[in-house]
Amino acid sequence: MSTTPNVPYRLEFSVEVPGTPEQVWQAVATAQGMSAWFLPTELEEREGGALHFTMGPTMGSDGRVTGWDPPRRLVYEEDWAALMGVDPDALSPLRSEFLVEARSGGTCVVRVTSSGFGIGADWEAEFWDELGPNWMPFFDNLRLYLTHFPGQEATQLEATASHAVTAEALWSILYDALGLGAEGTTVEVRGATGTVERLGERQALVRLTDPVPGMLSVFTYPEGEDKAMAGVRAYLFSADAADHVRREEPAWRAWLQALAADADQARD
Repeated sequence: MSTTPNVPYRLEFSVEVPGTPEQVWQAVATAQGMSAWFLPTELEEREGGALHFTMGPTMGSDGRVTGWDPPRRLVYEEDWAALMGVDPDALSPLRSEFLVEARSGGTCVVRVTSSGFGIGADWEAEFWDELGPNWMPFFDNLRLYLTHFPGQEATQLEATASHAVTAEALWSILYDALGLGAEGTTVEVRGATGTVERLGERQALVRLTDPVPGMLSVFTYPEGEDKAMAGVRAYLFSADAADHVRREEPAWRAWLQALAADADQARD
């Protein structure tokens, strides 16, 4: 098979968010801003600047800024081949473009395009089929961040655990264990008070109000036919957030691991 990357892939979508172009730019084109609703981010804020997204304890994505026009346009390219652990000649860089367009009424539309070229392997099509559904919930985080916490720096909490059960069954267990309800419902989540802002397929977003204000994303993700991961990611906005994370992150991890008993029951 030829290893010339000439099979095109493309993802396009747009989201409307509150804020001025300058506020939205701060959220989508700075390290502090992206870390407050997306993944922990390192970004040299200039054309040619280095970029790194942290995706877990041992995984990340490296890239470079290739377009920089504040507060309107950001373009960056990631090393897609290195991220996926495949032949670097088989894939072009993964290119993402953000366009910020002001609207009347104090909002902006963010248009996002991601594109790349591969050789047409099955796993490439699966990657692009999953990219949109995996990425879109983060833009609900962005909308919530710009609504309630614009310009603030986040401290992130993240914990995951894998279980031998389908992602759908694990989500049912996680949903019930956390006592989640419909969108707009006030909930108590392991000692924290909040409101369910979004309820999607195997994922939910809760705006936290007490004891630390912020956003809590909970989700399950398939890792195989009969294996799935349960995870939580919180973005906390408070001077006390770092102490809270040091205390609560190990507790969340242990709690997620303890779901194994329920997962085993569901499997049996």
